[in-house]
Order: sequence, then structure tokens, then C-alpha cells
Amino acid sequence: MAGILEIRWHARGGQGAKTASLLLAQAAAMEGKYSQGFPEYGPERMGAPMRGFTRISEEPIRLHCAIYSPEIVVVLDDTLLSAVDIAGGTPDDGIILVNTVKSADDVRKELDLKDRKIFVIDATGIAIEEIGRPIPNSPMLGALIKITGLLSLDAVINEIKKKFSHGFRPEVLEGNVRAITRAYEEVKEA
Repeated sequence: MAGILEIRWHARGGQGAKTASLLLAQAAAMEGKYSQGFPEYGPERMGAPMRGFTRISEEPIRLHCAIYSPEIVVVLDDTLLSAVDIAGGTPDDGIILVNTVKSADDVRKELDLKDRKIFVIDATGIAIEEIGRPIPNSPMLGALIKITGLLSLDAVINEIKKKFSHGFRPEVLEGNVRAITRAYEEVKEA
């Protein structure tokens, strides 16, 4: 799997992890990369734990399975920290990004990790303030782009504009762009 960046998303149904994983893959494709974005559900209901996956590569991707050893883990709901093996399969130099009001050091202690880079952002708070709804996926994309440098902020914003320009009110689109940009600026590392 050399050359393939793998990202695993942990969330609860309705928090936008499926949309975020797909959107990130689409933004990567628009920048000329190969990509995959797809969800994996348990019980398909609002609030149930679910996972999403994103793969990005400079070469064609021939894998079509869940991601078990991600370089990056994105957690949209911090109640999952104690309910799911969030760090499972991540390498010692892996990255964990968590939507929480807790400090990165507190998350590190809760996960009992001595290694891995831990980043935190209050994505739900940002989403409520900028979009008017507690759906943290857009701010989490902004934070992820900042900490990884994986794609340009403009690529993600352009993909959001393309996706949300049809069927969403202009203020919803503008709120998502503000949420992405704000999280890009506010994400913190342990």
C-alpha cells in the first residue's frame, strides 16, 4: 500500500462523516489525485456509530476494502473515544483529529497514547455558530486540511461550493465555507 494515504472517519449517523469522506475524495480527484471515499455502517440509524474511509494516492488505487491501518483518524464525536478503538491500527507517527472541547492532552490521556499526533477542534461549536446546526463535518475538513497539507484549502472550499450550490440556501453554503476556514485557523495540537 505504499503511496496510498488512508484516512478513517469515526462518527455517529447524521454527523456528516459519509459526506466528508466523499467530499475529501472528490476534492483530491479535482487536484489530479486518485481517490476513494465510502462509508461503512453498523445499524443504519441516526446516532449509531459508523465509519467512513478515504484513500488518496498519486497512483491508481486497486484496494476496495475497509481501512484497518490508517495514517489519519478523524473523530467527529468525542463520545466515541471510550466506545470504539479509535487509535486501532494507526502507526506510532499517525495523526488523530478529534472534535471536542477537551484539550489535546486530555484526549491523549483518555486514549492512553504516548505517541501519535493529537489535534483537537470544537467543530460542533463552530458548526453551530457558522451554519446554525450541530453538524461538524465541514469544520473537520478544514482542520484536516490544515494539519496535513494534503490538499489546498481552496480545493476543499471549491468542492463544498460545487456540492452545496444546488439545493442549499446561499447562507448555508456561506456558513459551511466560514466553518471550514475558521477550523483551518483554530485547530490545536497536543
